[in-house]
Amino acid sequence: MSAPDSSSPQGSPPGLNRTADGRLCCAWAGDDPDYRRYHDEEWGVPVRDDIRLFEKITLEGFQAGLSWLTILRKRENFRAAFDSFDFHKVATYGAADVDRLLANAGIIRHRGKIESAINNAGRAIALQQETGSLADYFWSFQPPADERPAVVTWAWIKANPTTPASKRLAKDLKKRGWTFVGPTTVYAFMQAMGLVNDHVEGCHIRPLRG
Repeated sequence: MSAPDSSSPQGSPPGLNRTADGRLCCAWAGDDPDYRRYHDEEWGVPVRDDIRLFEKITLEGFQAGLSWLTILRKRENFRAAFDSFDFHKVATYGAADVDRLLANAGIIRHRGKIESAINNAGRAIALQQETGSLADYFWSFQPPADERPAVVTWAWIKANPTTPASKRLAKDLKKRGWTFVGPTTVYAFMQAMGLVNDHVEGCHIRPLRG
């Protein structure tokens, strides 16, 4: 999830919101408890678990055209529907599974995105066999320091929905047959999985992400 457009309350620095306990956090988290929990406990934490990486890049594909909060609130439904995102199982899905998923009101019922998830599961197996793990592959695209801003401001985040690293990763994934992995989607994945730390400078979580 690229941090959505957000205005700060009067008196707060751009892109930041002061919480009830007086701390500053990224304003996109707002006051919704699910969003705040996601911001504080998950977003930007470095992840090296292959299943979680596949889950996230799949859900980023489902998010296209929607808000991340919509996906977040359906995440447990997605996990139940997609065998906890075990891509070795998802890759075996056939036409009956597509029909089953299209009938599941607890997820996003979009045929193209469902078929993409199944396709990408097969590509994930091939990638794991080639590189040893999805983690090794994805983390090899962690951007070098000279591609990162000296200070992560809200203005910088709004101006950079993609980056050179996300473009490189998206291009390589597409070459490998992955779908629904454009550079904006991929950058949201990189932000969430901790390949970059895009908590706005001043957010109380930012120092915890390295």
